[in-house]
Parts: sequence; structure tokens; C-alpha cells
Amino acid sequence: MDRDVQFIGQSSAFLDAVERASRAAALNRPVLVIGERGTGKELVAERLHRLSGRWSGPLVTLNCAALPETLIEAELFGHEAGAFTGATKARAGRFEEADGGTLFLDELATLSMGAQERLLRAVEYGEVTRIGASRAIRVDVRIVAATNEHLPKMAEEGRFRADLLDRLSFEVITLPPLRAREGDVPVLAEHFGRRMATEIGWDRWPGFSGKAAEALQTYGWPGNVRELRNVVERAVYRWEDERRPIEEISFDPFASPWRLAALKPATAIVPAEPAALSEPAVVATAMPSVDCDDLRAACHAYERMLLEAALARCRYNQRQTALALKLTYDQLRHALRRHDLLEKAPG
Repeated sequence: MDRDVQFIGQSSAFLDAVERASRAAALNRPVLVIGERGTGKELVAERLHRLSGRWSGPLVTLNCAALPETLIEAELFGHEAGAFTGATKARAGRFEEADGGTLFLDELATLSMGAQERLLRAVEYGEVTRIGASRAIRVDVRIVAATNEHLPKMAEEGRFRADLLDRLSFEVITLPPLRAREGDVPVLAEHFGRRMATEIGWDRWPGFSGKAAEALQTYGWPGNVRELRNVVERAVYRWEDERRPIEEISFDPFASPWRLAALKPATAIVPAEPAALSEPAVVATAMPSVDCDDLRAACHAYERMLLEAALARCRYNQRQTALALKLTYDQLRHALRRHDLLEKAPG
């Protein structure tokens, strides 16, 4: 668990998710936490544990993607001595370690079907059997699981057990991505910036310049809060004058004039100019199919195609799309309304 990170935010989308987690904490039921990488799924799991009646018990974490399929069952359920090659002595699994507390299963969707079947029995009957043992062990464990996958779709495709999904989804908490948390980027950036300034011994916090702050707000944040923290802390420690507001923001830590050409990204360092932040090239590979004699219809269709391509490239962030197309925010909104595209990019 990254205990240095706190729940910080003021957007309604974020506060609703936190409130739902707080209400579910008191119930002795499984909870699924869904969200993109970097949205704080581990923090929600810890909140569910600390606010529950199990707060004094252990909080045991297992990243299901960190272990090979051959070891995941032994890690979850334990094994007896001699159960397989290398098992020189008996070992308790994570279920036994979490007895009386909470077991947090991160990256749940990566579990093999065999492990899912054994997990189903543990959830349903409160019993686990060590590999190589003939006797089941009773355990009292609350399960909190997290994933960034669409589990119902995986169940439909036969890649995840539907009955296990039914058992684990008493409550499902879906965390909003940072780009949907209106107003939270400045709050988080301020928090991470002040903390980093203190860590490196600055006497004062100069804040960000207007252009740097705008760059932070218009970026798409595919890595969410975790990425924001890295970007802000990197900007602070690279800035050499604590008396002046920070002006330079680097979104790509790999950006370098000497990097391998094969690894060269579409966007590199974004300095003070916000327009350079996300100015993806919108390339039309083919003209839309319309009557070549109808110029008005052709122009209308071509404009719509450019808008759709820019929205997709900017992850449907309207302000970033406006920057990429060199439009004002109001101009973009009028264009989206003209082409009935506002529903695809609601805000």
C-alpha cells in the first residue's frame, strides 16, 4: 500500500466514490473496486478495512498479476511440505494470514480459472485447503478485490467465472479517472508540490506559473493520480529557483534528444506553452464518402471526421481537443453541437 498518498479531492465524482466506500466499510461483505491504473484502488481497499469492524485485524495484500499461474494457488491457499518440488516445509497462505481481517486481491482479472474455482469455494464456505492437504481450514476473511478490467464482459466471454463474479460483487465501487474529476488537478498538484518542496528543503512554496497550471489542467492524465504525482514532484525537484513560480512541466520522463529512435513518442517535454502540451496531429486518411458535386455536404462531413479524430486522440477532453485544433473552447463547443457530438464529449 502506498501510505504516503491520501484521499484528496473535491469533485463530486470523487467524493461520491469515497462516500460509497465509507458506507460499505461497515458491512461484512465482499467489495469490488474498479478503476483505471493510478486512480487509488489500493487506498479504497485500505479505507474499507480501516473503517470496518476488522480494523484491528490484518490487512493482507496479494497482487494476482505478480505471480506465475503455477504459484498463485499456493500463495493464496498455502501448501504442505512435499506438496510440490521445492516445498520443503508447510506454509500458510494469504487466506490464513488474513484470518480475522481483510484480504485485498489486486489485479483480480489475471487469476487462472483453477484459482478462481478455489477462490469461489473459499468465498462461499469460508474454507481453504492447503495444496497437498486433505483437511479444510476455516477462515474468517473479508475479500476486497480490484481490477481495471470489465469483469462482466470477461464473464460473458468465458474468461472469468460468472458465479465468482456474483459472489464478489455485493458492492462495486467504480473510481472516476482524474480527467473526470473537475477541479481536482489543481488541488492535487498543490498538495504534491508542497510536499516535494518540503522534502527537498525549500523554505517556501512558489506555486506554478499560469501557463504551467493550465498545462497540468489540460493534460489527459492516462496514468491518473499516480502520474500526476510523478509529474509534479519531478517538476519541483528540477526547478532551481524556489523564489519563482515553476514554469516547466515534463510529462514524459523518457524525453531526451539522445533516446532511441524506436522509442520516440508522439509528444515529448511540454514546457511553459500549454499549446505544446497536447497538440496531436489530426490526419485524415481518406475523404468521407459523399456526393462529389455537393461541396457543402463534403465540407460538413470532413469537418465532422476531423472533430471525431481529435476527440478520440485527446481522450474526449474538450479543452485538450480545442488546443489541438487551435480553437477556443467556445468555438469547439459550437462545432460539436453542430455535428451532434456533444454526447461523445460531455465536458
